[in-house]
Amino acid sequence: MAALTPRAVFVTRETDYELLIARHATRGQARFFLESRGQELDAVEARHARFHAVLAEARAAVPGAWRQALVRRGDLDRFLFAADDVVVAVGQDGLIANVAKYLGAQPVIGVNPAPDLYDGVLARNPVERLARLLPASAAGAAGIERRTMVEAVIDGAERLFALNEIFVGHRSHQSARYRIEAGADSEEQSSSGLIVASGTGATGWARSIAEATRLDLSLAPDERAVGYWVREPFPSLTTATRLRAGRLTDAPLVVTSRMNEGGVVFADGIEQDFLGFGWGRQVRIAPADRALHLVIG
Repeated sequence: MAALTPRAVFVTRETDYELLIARHATRGQARFFLESRGQELDAVEARHARFHAVLAEARAAVPGAWRQALVRRGDLDRFLFAADDVVVAVGQDGLIANVAKYLGAQPVIGVNPAPDLYDGVLARNPVERLARLLPASAAGAAGIERRTMVEAVIDGAERLFALNEIFVGHRSHQSARYRIEAGADSEEQSSSGLIVASGTGATGWARSIAEATRLDLSLAPDERAVGYWVREPFPSLTTATRLRAGRLTDAPLVVTSRMNEGGVVFADGIEQDFLGFGWGRQVRIAPADRALHLVIG
């Protein structure tokens, strides 16, 4: 029996234009909605057309003998990736974080469809490189950057993976109560929640917290280390604020919930995809055994 040819899996998300049409049903109604608020549909529609032109060019770059699949961000949790897939994320950097948690060692090529609009820290490749990068990735000949991910394990069973960060706190971002353990140190805390970020995530949400608190940590994207930051810890008779930030390498951060309702753990800012974190539940957060295999050339 002949071996299957490689498969290129394209990952996208809806454009702003597609979301507007889904909300307002027709192009005319979408136009009326925007124009009644002093905005124009033409620019949104032009970005939509530009994106799909890049996507069509990307799909045309796939070798003729290969198989192809297309999956939207909202369907990732139902899509079955194969071990030998080459994943192509066409969009903003956040799309790569969205797909990373569903992968093992599959190579991921980030294609930036609009370099003048998106930073392209992760989605750094123009579509013109794809014809070369696809066969090189399948053959294991492409340059790979192995970016550390974060893993959260609740009560030894439920797991979440994140490329950027794991959030632990209350779903409304009001006061969260919990016990935090970092190595041999521990304390009860009340705060706006905490995040544990990788070196990739340290340039995003974690960076804003670090700059506001002046608690900066040095984290490289490829080192097996993550950092934690506590948001606005509040001192009281029963809660302390000593454990505000720190690096984690071998020992996990252990957090035990003191919340009767509303406690959540979620990954990479996807608040609706959470695990419940009610009173007595315990989460252990550390660098994950898996990493994002980001194709860099």
